[in-house]
Amino acid sequence: MRLLLVEDDAALRDSIGKQLKQTGFALDLADNGVDAEFLGDETAYAVVILDLGLPQRNGLEVLRNWRKKGNRVPVIVLTARDTWHERVDGLKAGADDYLGKPFHFEELLARLQALIRRNWNADLGQNQLHYHGLQLDEERQQVTSPEGTVMDLTGIEFRLLRYFMLHPGKLCSQAQLAQHVYDHPYDHESNVIEVYISHLRRKIGKDWIQTRRGQGYIFCHTL
Repeated sequence: MRLLLVEDDAALRDSIGKQLKQTGFALDLADNGVDAEFLGDETAYAVVILDLGLPQRNGLEVLRNWRKKGNRVPVIVLTARDTWHERVDGLKAGADDYLGKPFHFEELLARLQALIRRNWNADLGQNQLHYHGLQLDEERQQVTSPEGTVMDLTGIEFRLLRYFMLHPGKLCSQAQLAQHVYDHPYDHESNVIEVYISHLRRKIGKDWIQTRRGQGYIFCHTL
């Protein structure tokens, strides 16, 4: 899944960004409010992590502008612990959650997972996704089949399967899938998504992922 991290503190941004990528998220970064607002308008992010004290345009204004334009992307606001009024203002402006600085990455990850669960009504518990007996362990990046076989996943396989399991029964185009599994621009002429889906089918079984020629893929239970 693709996230947007907006933070002007370079050290903190790099640290959080590295850990988010290690846990399997695709990530875009912004260090000011103008770029953040533009990216949020142009890309359908799963969640935005938004610092309020930003140069060029503060985070509160960015958030208000998104909500005025009907952009309902889930937003976690980052604030200093002693600025309670910022937390209140952020929630009033449309933030879904807030986290005070300094914080532990584990708490940020837990709040991200809670927002994802809430937004997609996913069956997510103890860092695992469940769908008709298929279990995805987000910490170990492993999948367990309904028969109990545990299989390791590569980073791309893990991101693909997580996106599918959060969108069961929905048609997902190659462009949508690429947007949520890659940190770099996707070549639409490439067949790399097909290749990784083929790898994933060999591990979990070909019947879990249906191909719609010229449209994309559907993850569903047909067994």
